[in-house]
Amino acid sequence: MHRKHSTPNRSFRIADQIQRDLAELIAREVKDPRIGMLTLNAVEITPDYAHAKVYFSLLTGDAQQTQDALNHAAGHLRNLLFKRLHIHTVPTLHFIFDRTTEHAADLNALIAKAVASRSKEDDTP
Repeated sequence: MHRKHSTPNRSFRIADQIQRDLAELIAREVKDPRIGMLTLNAVEITPDYAHAKVYFSLLTGDAQQTQDALNHAAGHLRNLLFKRLHIHTVPTLHFIFDRTTEHAADLNALIAKAVASRSKEDDTP
């Protein structure tokens, strides 16, 4: 009896592989000066493997310019992925700036500010 691979696990494995390969390919193959220093945070693939949302955050650079440049290079990156991945369908790539880390930094700053003001209040006799 042949056991089928479970689709969710396969989807996660492929998304993880795409994320790792894309990080390497962007660093080595894409020479667009609009692209800042970035981190790929996640890849979400549609159930039919036709599309992949690639979420990224920035260490340096402009979010909109980087997103535009990555989406401009998406076709080229997809072709490079096709040569690396052993799957029938390589999804169309859609790069999206992920504001999660930005929000986390803002939240941490607010918490630090609240803690600092509270400790000042505690010090007041």
